[in-house]
Amino acid sequence: MSFCGTMAHAEKNQMTLHISEAEVRQMLDMPRALRAVEETSRKQAAEEVVVHPRRRFELSHSGFFHYMAAADYSAGFVAMKQYTFVRGKLRFLVPLYEMASGDLLAVIEADYMGQLRTGAASGVATKYLARENSRVAAIIGTGGQARTQLEAVAAVRKLESARVYGRDAAKREKFSGEMSRRVGIPVNPCSSSGEAVRGADIVCTATTSSQPVVFGTDLAPAVHINAIGANHSHKRELDDEAVASADIIVVDSVEQSRQEAGDLILAFQGDEICWNGVRKLCDVVAGKVSGRTSDSEITLFKSNGIASWDLAVAMKVYAAARERKLGRELPFWADGSGS
Repeated sequence: MSFCGTMAHAEKNQMTLHISEAEVRQMLDMPRALRAVEETSRKQAAEEVVVHPRRRFELSHSGFFHYMAAADYSAGFVAMKQYTFVRGKLRFLVPLYEMASGDLLAVIEADYMGQLRTGAASGVATKYLARENSRVAAIIGTGGQARTQLEAVAAVRKLESARVYGRDAAKREKFSGEMSRRVGIPVNPCSSSGEAVRGADIVCTATTSSQPVVFGTDLAPAVHINAIGANHSHKRELDDEAVASADIIVVDSVEQSRQEAGDLILAFQGDEICWNGVRKLCDVVAGKVSGRTSDSEITLFKSNGIASWDLAVAMKVYAAARERKLGRELPFWADGSGS
């Protein structure tokens, strides 16, 4: 179903759809998420998509409220992702609006959607930055984000095996079994991050750690790294040597990275020259700047997550929900008071 068809449908029926986590899982998979992120990256490079970086409120020491937004002028949609993190609990929501009418088209529960779009972004980065002959992946972390990292990398490279490390041995074993079945390759648990990383062609970090979990001394020559876990200025997953070893550093948003990419902020130590060499993923995808240019380079994608990815997958979820008649209609402004 095209976006034009979706918009025409929306003009006839202004009711807002509530789309649940379970329904998102029915409608969105990794191939669709990969296409959405790659497509929106090209639009972002062409300035058809505009992104506002994430901002936070601290909630009286109990947690945080986060919000970020993006607009796709070529498709005619705008969305915000907003979420709370309180006492270890996360609640994600994406409201999707139509530009032409100003209508709130959907309110989408967005935990799984966020996991998929984050994984997809690493998949897109891997497609453009990792060596074509990459065969072994190392995943540091065993949560939902780690799962979509491996799923995305396996979708863009012909992996022969993967390794995983997380602090909890039982979770490592569970991850290995589940992901071996899901991606169809051996996924082996490791007893340390170093054991997982050494000799790997692709390394993905998806942890909640505040201190480095990957060290430069363990990295193989010409490795590609996707670092997605740390998104506070004081948190990092990579040590100074790991960052310094990278010949090419790519981020989703330079503006947002300057605020919260602790991996880079701490490694650069205020040296503006280091920031001058950082490239944007959208420009690499669009061919405006080069990515990997030889099989000897180490490449790093530092991902914090940007709202254009949420908007891109939300548009696909909304179109599919209308087509499949999923979701529940919410009577916002049904009495005409919003006009």
